[in-house]
Amino acid sequence: MRIFDPHIHMTSRTTDDYEAMHAAGVRAVVEPAFWLGQPRTSPESFYDYFDALLGWEPFRAAQYGIAHHCTLALNPKEAGDPRCTPVLDELPRYLLKDHVVAVGETGYDSMTPAEDHALALQLTLAHEFGLPALVHTPHRDKLAGLRRTIDVVRESSLAADRVLLDHLNETTVKEAKDSGAWTGFSIYPDTKMDPHRMVAILQEYGTEKVLVNSAADWGRSDPLLTRTTGEAMLAAGFTEDDVDQVLWRNPVAFYGLSGRLDLDREAPEALHEGNSILRGGE
Repeated sequence: MRIFDPHIHMTSRTTDDYEAMHAAGVRAVVEPAFWLGQPRTSPESFYDYFDALLGWEPFRAAQYGIAHHCTLALNPKEAGDPRCTPVLDELPRYLLKDHVVAVGETGYDSMTPAEDHALALQLTLAHEFGLPALVHTPHRDKLAGLRRTIDVVRESSLAADRVLLDHLNETTVKEAKDSGAWTGFSIYPDTKMDPHRMVAILQEYGTEKVLVNSAADWGRSDPLLTRTTGEAMLAAGFTEDDVDQVLWRNPVAFYGLSGRLDLDREAPEALHEGNSILRGGE
């Protein structure tokens, strides 16, 4: 089983996770830029974070045979913080970088006017830079948030089939699918989807343009739940080809819209910015 996790926050995970993911079949990941769990106090902290997603994390992932890509954006959680909004002015210089395969996570948290502005602007940037967009749908009042998101996408210059609507569930999947966008589901303990609910959605709506991710981060999460979902699909009667479509070919197709997907990475250099990743090594 080959696995491409299209949404995982590896900067908050350990190298043991990379090792376990590779053993489970994970060969590629996309790490969306998001918040740190507490508010940032200046835009400069974003730039160091972006640089780490472009340099350090790909180096770290490559040690374990995993191709790492990222998406960059001002995330919805911090889109209304005036200390952070200057990031929107600097974002274009980062969107030119190799291995940036989408603009994201953008979208809604509390559905404020500031979030409206950030989402609309970043969809425009995605269009201008020839990138797709990864859109975070809110965890509260999900259906209203999805409908508002779809309205902004329709008003933008970015085609719906270049948008991934993520963190969907049973209440939002039909309207998301009807919008023409790609649909994303996070398999995440307690607060999002679980493998059996995901299988039920796949049974009802099919496997086309569906991406399944772990969204693993600094919270109680599990970077191996993509594998668990694939196993649940097989147990429910889906074929190995169905599993490969959902866990590999669909994310390759979506992020391949960027023209920057590189799944054949060369072995990493010995050091990254002076760090060998091997604590205590020479």
